Amino acid sequence: QVQLVESGGGSVQAGGSLRLSCAASTYVYSNVLWGWFRQAPGKEREAVASIWTTTAYYADSVKGRFTISRDNAKNALYLQMNSLKPEDSANYYCAQAQGITPWNGNWARPSAFKDWGQGTQVTVSS
Repeated sequence: QVQLVESGGGSVQAGGSLRLSCAASTYVYSNVLWGWFRQAPGKEREAVASIWTTTAYYADSVKGRFTISRDNAKNALYLQMNSLKPEDSANYYCAQAQGITPWNGNWARPSAFKDWGQGTQVTVSS
């Protein structure tokens, strides 16, 4: 089972930027579905962005502001977050889904992802 460790969270003012990183304990093949999810207090976990091979998928709420990327050589996943808003505040989780394609909404479905990190907190103040 792969271990995932997120880093890069913190507190920023609205309009600021953060870059989240996720380190995997094992080699990550390009056809592994890898994603970022977030969960705010009292809310359900929701998809932020996922990547499968070189194709990225984004939630409408972050399109144009967030960019997901991966570095297979470093077994790492990243999320560049720009123009942050207070509503982006949440605990952000990295997750992997082996043998799952992103189609039919899988990229945004938490139940499709088997391996999860512990999360990193992002707080955006107005």
